[in-house]
Amino acid sequence: MGVQIYSFIFAMWVLMLIGGGLMVVVIGPFSSDSIGSIPPILFSGIKVGIALVLIFIWVFILTKVKNWIFRSQIKP
Repeated sequence: MGVQIYSFIFAMWVLMLIGGGLMVVVIGPFSSDSIGSIPPILFSGIKVGIALVLIFIWVFILTKVKNWIFRSQIKP
């Protein structure tokens, strides 16, 4: 059981690092100057929306990984 817990924690950290990297490298550099005359507050809201979608996807992936790793613990 110890290996499964450590593999889940490792997968969780990998997903957090990849997600944080995507946020900083991909979403962070976007600016409203390159798109057009979008108000800054609206553009920030768009960035927040993208971030929330990515968070939802990451939580969904982490839930699937958790179920896959701990499936052997539930079987009789």
